[in-house]
Amino acid sequence: MLGDALSYPLDGDSWIRTVLIGGLLSLLTVFVVPIFFLQGYYVRVLHGVTNDDPDPPEFTDWADLLIDGLKLFAVNIVVGLVVFLAMGIVAVIFGAGSLLSAGGPGGDPGAVGGILAAFGAVGFFLFIAFALVLGYVAPGMFANFAREDSIAAAFDVSTVLAGVTTIEYLTGWVLAVLVAIVLGTIASFLSIILVGIFVLFYVQVVTYYLFGRGFADGLEEKRGGSATTTY
Repeated sequence: MLGDALSYPLDGDSWIRTVLIGGLLSLLTVFVVPIFFLQGYYVRVLHGVTNDDPDPPEFTDWADLLIDGLKLFAVNIVVGLVVFLAMGIVAVIFGAGSLLSAGGPGGDPGAVGGILAAFGAVGFFLFIAFALVLGYVAPGMFANFAREDSIAAAFDVSTVLAGVTTIEYLTGWVLAVLVAIVLGTIASFLSIILVGIFVLFYVQVVTYYLFGRGFADGLEEKRGGSATTTY
């Protein structure tokens, strides 16, 4: 899987053009709009990988690219709102507990406040666990969205869980994180001489490939297919 992922962005006759465009768009993300074109390209990567297309996509049909990027952005917004809501609930409980345990603006400390503070502390650790789980599941949501070309598919709980609760997806996820850390760090240093911008785009494509491949293989295996995971 890792070997296929590392070679994937360099496959095809137009890979140099694709990497150059991707790097230039990455360089122009300060203007915001290029971000959506990049996101649209990553959606195409996920769509191709999850639908057994061995060739990397190209930067064509820019209007569709923009629309796909906006759709992925919308999915990210919903995921972010879920995290924000969970964080807000924990903050309210912890804050109320701290206030009551301190006696409030002029009162005496109370047992209720202590209990709320304890709940808030437990809630904080639960939030951390929730955020980690969501960080693991979210790429599967993105992959299913791209696979079905439907925002609703990102929130198809049964399908997403079927894909992410597999050894294939776990393998792809772990490899993607390692690639992002190792190659991403190298690319960040190389960014000083601009070359790293293009390497960062390459790294992003590799990670999205791994997420998509892991999800697709896991889903096929879970549904009784014949997917095989090779490293």
